[in-house]
Amino acid sequence: MHQLKSMSLNELLSKAEQKYPLTFEPVKVGNLTIELAQIKDLENYLDQLAQTEDKIHLPFWAKIWPASILLSHFLVKYLPLEREVQVLEIGAGLGICGLFLAKKGFKVVISDIEEDALLFIQINVLKNNLSQNVSVRALDFTQTQSVLKADYIVGSEVLYQEKYYRSQVKFFLNNLKPAQKSEIILAQSYTRKASSFFKLAQKEFNIQQKTLGYKSQDNIDKEKFLANIYRLTPKKHV
Repeated sequence: MHQLKSMSLNELLSKAEQKYPLTFEPVKVGNLTIELAQIKDLENYLDQLAQTEDKIHLPFWAKIWPASILLSHFLVKYLPLEREVQVLEIGAGLGICGLFLAKKGFKVVISDIEEDALLFIQINVLKNNLSQNVSVRALDFTQTQSVLKADYIVGSEVLYQEKYYRSQVKFFLNNLKPAQKSEIILAQSYTRKASSFFKLAQKEFNIQQKTLGYKSQDNIDKEKFLANIYRLTPKKHV
């Protein structure tokens, strides 16, 4: 990660293009727009990968998950912009939520465990001139490590393996400030309930749930996507 931080945008683009066909597309949330680096024609890329590779490591980080867009809308609209507030995005993939929050003015740590995801995030940070507000770091939120104390921890589609639920609860406890206004805000597809996680989490957090939806402008059928937004606040705070 230290190597990526010292590289220019052109150097990062060259590194990414050695492995992936690259494209930039504008993504809009509210009145904010970012230029997002993506794998060009992702579905076709995956098809070609399946034909040439015996063991495929699917780049799930490269997909724009609808829950990420919906969470970005929610955060940009409802999160109060205060000075010295620290936001941590976990399992960020392309870094959509963190990028929009940084565009709004928040100080954000955008994290992922995948090396190529971190490369794309750093590209997106430089492309959108957000270096002043963003720090990119490798981070595994399925471990119980204590990394920083954030006012907000945000993530979309991060509750996907039940075997990590207990350690994820501990991760949140270790990295969220024990303050009354601190929150964990998660977005999850409506069809993915992760009830076991919230059963564990309710011992340490007060949990609010709200179902939201939006219609993608790129979808010809204008199919509505539904997601649950979960807001977790610590029961114990200073």
